[in-house]
Amino acid sequence: MSSEIDSSTLLSRATQLIDLARKAGADAADAVVVRSRSQSVSVRLGKVEGTESSESDDFSLRVFIGKRVASVSANPGFDLQALAERAVAMAKVSPEDPFACLADEASLSRSYPDLQLLDTTEVSSEMLREAGLAAEAAALAGKGVTNSSGAGASAGMGGLVLATSHGFEGSYMASRFGHSVSVIAGEGTGMERDYDFDSRLYYAELDDPAEIGRRAGERVIKRVNPRQVPTGKDVTVIFDPRVARGFVGHIAGAINGASVARKSSFLRDRMGQQVLKSGLSITDDPLIVRGPSSRPFDGEGVSGERLVMIEDGVLKHWFLSTSTARELGLETNGRGVRGGTAVSPSSTNLALEPGDISPEDLIRSVGNGFYVTELIGHGVNMITGEYSRGATGFWIENGELTFPVSEVTIASNLKEMFMRLTPANDIDRKFGVAAPTFAIEGMTLAGR
Repeated sequence: MSSEIDSSTLLSRATQLIDLARKAGADAADAVVVRSRSQSVSVRLGKVEGTESSESDDFSLRVFIGKRVASVSANPGFDLQALAERAVAMAKVSPEDPFACLADEASLSRSYPDLQLLDTTEVSSEMLREAGLAAEAAALAGKGVTNSSGAGASAGMGGLVLATSHGFEGSYMASRFGHSVSVIAGEGTGMERDYDFDSRLYYAELDDPAEIGRRAGERVIKRVNPRQVPTGKDVTVIFDPRVARGFVGHIAGAINGASVARKSSFLRDRMGQQVLKSGLSITDDPLIVRGPSSRPFDGEGVSGERLVMIEDGVLKHWFLSTSTARELGLETNGRGVRGGTAVSPSSTNLALEPGDISPEDLIRSVGNGFYVTELIGHGVNMITGEYSRGATGFWIENGELTFPVSEVTIASNLKEMFMRLTPANDIDRKFGVAAPTFAIEGMTLAGR
């Protein structure tokens, strides 16, 4: 395990690569190694269906000559000098990019905290197999559960090694463990599927596989024999935390600086204006100890800090990498992420901060409405904000969840949905995007 965690050899190769690129004619350069180690086991109906194991150290070199930039990638074992010379040759014939550059030297992280992202627990394939089998057995034990779509368990680690020509050197690793199961209940046209899962940085913090299976069984049984409901306008829709997290992802996409620069965000002209209901805030914090999406520095060597992206409903920040910030006439806020050979802005530990009301009281306050547990399709236009997606869940009648509902569509515009959102107090911060249960008033529901 220690040899897999030690990044000193990779960091040495990265710095050598930069030196060779400078000697070959590059004005500036950075080299990054994306590390990955994983193993997983999948089971179905009591038998192992698949076992996978993988590891990789993927090198990328980015070189700058004036306003020209080029990037190349390679696997371990490549010829350092040949790769450096190739990158420089490509840069010389590349078109100019006025915004591509390394992060300003003054913004580089010179020291960074230990965020406790790595659990070195050794998890064997046998332990993964037993976890998958236990989750599936518990789910199938539920009365009315008729079949399994499979269960699985996984363990792995990943990280980043980064060196730049203007003095940054750093690396970090983070672990990730997971259990999941998916089962089926009912017969014929009344058949339904549901699932449950857990994912953590530390193995000991994972939910028990049997508990995950039990929850999956309970969820799917409640969904059997769903109905359609009549079409209606001005319907209050409550989003279960599972789908609430995805909805907060739409907010993150709308305030991503890259989308703003491309003019592909419906919030591109709303900086400093109210975009959520007063009292609501969206936070993003890369430095949470043991946070699911924490990182001591970003893909450019810049340490981010906790930002209130939307404060009291008012938009305060975009997610910014260096090149995106330059394009917008701003400065990076340490949200650059390496994706292959490119750097783009992204969120870290993102959260729609909770309200004061319990989810049960929120449901009671609705009277009649729709509680969504799953969304289908991709009917979200981030340029206009138009929102239309298939949905399943439960009908709310007299403040109580009653019968299961499917084959309906919910629709509105994200601008209006943001201003009508009321969060509950049940936020779970174990995911990279965290959100409580929340209600949105005034949506259109298309049913029978």
